[in-house]
Formats: sequence, C-alpha cells, structure tokens
Amino acid sequence: MLREFRLPDLGEGLTESEILNWHVSVGDTVQLNQVIADVETAKAVVELPSPYAGIVAHLHEQAGTVVEVGSPIVSFEVAVPAGADAGEAGAPVQAKREPNLVGYGAVPDATGRPARRRRGQAPAPGPVPAAAPAVVPADSPPAPVPVPAAAPVRERPRSTPPVRKLARDMGVDLTQVQGSGPGGLVVRTDVVRAASPDAETMQVSAPGAAAAVPAPPAPAGREERTAISGMRKHTAAAMVASAFTAPHATVFLTVDVTPTMELLERLRQQPAFNGLKLSPLTLAAKAVCLGLRRFPSLNSRWDESTREIVRYNYVNLGIAAATPRGLMVPNIKDAQTLSLHGLAAAVTSLAQTAREGRTQPADLAGGTISISNVGVFGVDTGTPILNPGEAGILALGAVRRQPWEYNGEIALRSVMTLSLSFDHRLVDGEQGAGFLSEVGAVLAEPALALAMA
Repeated sequence: MLREFRLPDLGEGLTESEILNWHVSVGDTVQLNQVIADVETAKAVVELPSPYAGIVAHLHEQAGTVVEVGSPIVSFEVAVPAGADAGEAGAPVQAKREPNLVGYGAVPDATGRPARRRRGQAPAPGPVPAAAPAVVPADSPPAPVPVPAAAPVRERPRSTPPVRKLARDMGVDLTQVQGSGPGGLVVRTDVVRAASPDAETMQVSAPGAAAAVPAPPAPAGREERTAISGMRKHTAAAMVASAFTAPHATVFLTVDVTPTMELLERLRQQPAFNGLKLSPLTLAAKAVCLGLRRFPSLNSRWDESTREIVRYNYVNLGIAAATPRGLMVPNIKDAQTLSLHGLAAAVTSLAQTAREGRTQPADLAGGTISISNVGVFGVDTGTPILNPGEAGILALGAVRRQPWEYNGEIALRSVMTLSLSFDHRLVDGEQGAGFLSEVGAVLAEPALALAMA
C-alpha cells in the first residue's frame, strides 16, 4: 500500500522549509522514526523522521528545494494491513494524521499541491503527456525521435550551513561542486577550489617539506546579490515588527567589574567548572534572574489580542548567538532554578549547539527576556532591539582595563558598560533603571548574589 508523507508544520507557524539533503534513496527500507532528511526552517536545521516503516517508493522533491508545509515530499510502500482488499493495496490512500517526532503532517487532499519554488534551480521538467497514435501510410518514413526539452535538475550535494554560506559569499553554485568529504559531503576546500578553478597553486617550501596553498580567488565583480531567505528573512521580519510595535527605551550603566573578573578566574581553577565557558555573561545571567524578583515587569509581555499584560513567573533566558546562519536567540528554560554552575553549563551547551546549526525550534520559542553579549565583538555598548513578545534585553559591552576611582584613589580597573532596552508600554523608566542598577551591583560585587539568592 502506498503512503504519502507531506511536509509537517515544524513549529512556530512556519509555512515553508528547505530540504537540505536526503538520507534515503528510492528502494531503501526504512524504520519508523528513522531520520530520512535534514530540513532547514527559518530558525533551525531539523532532522525529519519517517512516519512509516516501509520502502521508499518516490522522492517528490530534490535536495535544495524550498517546500510549502503540506506539500508531498516522499511516498512509502508499506505492508498491507490484514483485511485490506486488493483495491486498497494498489492505490495511494488518504491517511489520517499520524504523529512523528517533529509534528503532524497535513491531511492529503485531492485539490492539488501547494506552490513551491526552487532556490537557485530551474524547475524540473514535468511528464510529457502521451499523444494519441496517428494513422500514417505504410511507406511513410519513420517519425523523428523526440528530444527532451530539458535535462533533469542535478541534486545539490550534501553540505553544512557554514559551507553553504561560504558558497553564497563566493558566488559558487553547489550543484556544480564535487564533494570530497565523507559520502560526497562538500567541504570548505571544495568551495574555495570551485571559486578559482583556473588559479595557479602557490608552493610554500621548507627544508625537507613542501605545502600547497591555493591562490586567493579573484573578486567576482563590483556587486554580489544573495537571495533573502531562511533565517535572515525571519530575523529581518521579527526585528522590523519589534521596532515598529514596541516603543523602545534604553538606559546605560558603566560598572567596575573587577571583582567579577577575579571571581571568574578563581572558578576556572575549580574542577567542577572544567570544560565550561566562564565569562561575565555567566554572572550576568544569574544577575538577571535575581533582578527580576524585584522588577518583574521586565519579565512580561503585552497581549494586544486580549488587552492584557502577561507576567511570567518563570524565566526563559534568551542568549543572542551569532552563527554562520545568522542571529539566533535560543533560550535557557526555567533559568531562575539554575545555580551558577548550571547556568554556565547551559550557556556553554547553547552556544555550541547554535554554532553547529543543531538548535531546535523549541529552543528558540518561549523566551521571556534576553541578553546580548556585544562585547565579544570589541564594542563598548549598543542599543539592542527587543525580541518580539519580550519586555527587556540586556547588552553587555567589552570589558576594558582603564583608570577608575577606587577607594578614593585612581586605579587601573576592569570596566564594562551595560545597556538595557525595554518596552515602555510595560516598563517605566524607574523600573528599567532600577533593574539595570541591580544587575550592575551584582557584577560589581558578586558576593551580593549570595544575599539575594
């Protein structure tokens, strides 16, 4: 019996996803919940599991295709249930929704398939309807053999999000690249080589050894154009909606964080913190959770549909992360329940997962307040834009050694500038300033966290 699987809603109301690569081919036998494809939404790369156990009968879409939710992507030949008649076994069935690991597929319908587009590819030629046979005289010369109008579209090789971004930046068409990685995976060197195939190879010699270094690619031109899609499109829409919906206000505070830096150095020597990334962000995360106890308005949202202010009794702390795919803000669920060690472990895991492109949609949803560590880029401060639905976002600037008043004298201290943007519909200036001052007080004297915990 033929079962058709349609692209499910992967969460957050997203309407389309790109099939990055298939892990199966026609004729393969698959098990229930076996990963059959990697699918990229506007927010994350998701492993798509099979909702059936059976044999892959047909792949409706190629890798690199952007598919609308509800569009058929693969058909399976599954065992005929006991009691089914021959008619059922020979035709596709319109099955009810069946659960899988990422959502529910749309119910198949007979009204056609949703429109879709191919990213950087020409549409594959559809089947040519057979013409009715014509009666011709016996002595007529044979009819010419028809030539196909177009060649089939070549499937895009497998690659990772950073490699795809590099290819876009260098103007390389991945469909024309032969991957040299495991299983034909396209790696960075393949993209660099494809960008300058005719470039001479420069030899760097040393006594008894030689190394080949490819020449840098020549500029592709005066302009480059990249399609606005995926995460960049989602981020742009969210930032525009936030900037023109919530009235932003921003306050600033410069703090002597020398005690924080000294504490972090001592913690790095403790075996319990081995393998964890410790930075001012770790202590700032704890300070935010503590500060929200006194200033809960920063942990709320404006519900326009019900004309209500929704105040959260938990903290899902978003951490802005720059990744090869763009800006992500995954959040730490129930951060208020975590110790400093727990927060350090959560931030470390969150950052690593985001950089590897493995952040799941659920990790990006449900944030209540966020932190953006702009100091890692070497800047002193900024005026961050709120994540839609959140009332506050804290920005951490770079830590700089500079002269500072200390105990009535001038001393060289570690100084950081904090900034807090907030939704002025939900947070008054007094509350915003009070919250920022409390966060700054914890960073200036971490021992205060013990008194506030």
